[in-house]
This record gives sequence, C-alpha cells and structure tokens, in this order.
Amino acid sequence: MIKQDLIQRVVERTGLPRTKAESAVDAIFEAMKKALGDSDRIELRGFGVFTVKPRKTGVGRNPRTGTEVTIMPGKAVRFKPGKDLQALD
Repeated sequence: MIKQDLIQRVVERTGLPRTKAESAVDAIFEAMKKALGDSDRIELRGFGVFTVKPRKTGVGRNPRTGTEVTIMPGKAVRFKPGKDLQALD
C-alpha cells in the first residue's frame, strides 16, 4: 500500500473530495514526522507504537569488497504492533 492508496481509502470512506483527503493524509504524516523528529512517542491504540531509539556506533562490512566500514551513531524509528494488529495472524 502506498500513500495514494491511503488517500483513495479516505475518499471512499468519508466522501471527501480527493484534494481534501490528500490534505488530511499529508497533515497526519507531517504531524508524525515532527513528533518522531522531536523523539516523541506516537501511540495509536489498536494499531501500535512508534518510538525513536538511539543507534550505537558499529562496524559493518562493504558487501562488494569486504572492507570494514564504521557505522555512525544515530537514531532509528521502531514500531511495536498493538494487540489488535498482532491478532490478525
């Protein structure tokens, strides 16, 4: 599923014009990006939780040459599915 599929589902479900549905989806994504950029936790009940975790410095390998490469520390977004989402299996 891509962003356009989400917009189409909003149009079908709500009857909103496509431009308004696209604005709504964009607003949600921008709010989520800002929250994760600020290292905030996003909890969507029944769906799951997005968190930002620090990533340590590490050593990796270049798959082509086999030489070691230093992986710089940073942040990674993690997702933990909620109970309802896990129950879909």
